[in-house]
Amino acid sequence: MMEILAEDNCNDTYGLIRMYQALMLKQPENVDIPSERTVYRVMEDIGISHHPRRKPNGITKADREACKSENLLKCDFMSEEPLTKCITDITEIKASDGKLYVSAVFDCFDSSVIGLAMDTNRKAPLCAQTLKNAAEAYPGIRGAIIHSDRGNQYTSQLYRDAIHEYGIRQSMNSAGGRCHDNVRCESMWARMKSEVLYIFPKSNKESSVLPGCLSGKIIGS
Repeated sequence: MMEILAEDNCNDTYGLIRMYQALMLKQPENVDIPSERTVYRVMEDIGISHHPRRKPNGITKADREACKSENLLKCDFMSEEPLTKCITDITEIKASDGKLYVSAVFDCFDSSVIGLAMDTNRKAPLCAQTLKNAAEAYPGIRGAIIHSDRGNQYTSQLYRDAIHEYGIRQSMNSAGGRCHDNVRCESMWARMKSEVLYIFPKSNKESSVLPGCLSGKIIGS
């Protein structure tokens, strides 16, 4: 586990689930991976366990007149294969010289970041660019479900055109503004901020630490 933490400066924020997943992915030779409970106990014993610090705040606003897509996930965020179920959302980060908006696509299989984009506004082009980045990095995403809230970015024609271009199946929260329909993504943003953002001094928008720390990382537990 200490070798995993030493691989990257951002890895020292790994909690139980991400540490267990990292151990399973590495499969060290001649080492039997213990249960999650044992991994947690060892992490507690050697002082590398972590706990979330802050709670998330949603920033997307629904367009009540726009056509909505069906909720295909129905709060089932478990996935047995990569690039089959994904979730996406935008979060706001306060930099020393203003606000930065970060859009990401997370894979439900292992909570890794497969698409990332940043801008100084939270309009539809940011979300479309996130899809483009994800599709270019992971062509196997074609046919996957990508779930979002009902924000106007995700009901825009630009975003729907991108969904169609990359062969993705769109899923959205149920009617009534149920934030728990995308609770997995909200949880990931909360953990990302507490583990990656708040432990670093506030930087400006151009020198944000997020791209290096998030790209391909496992986020959320």
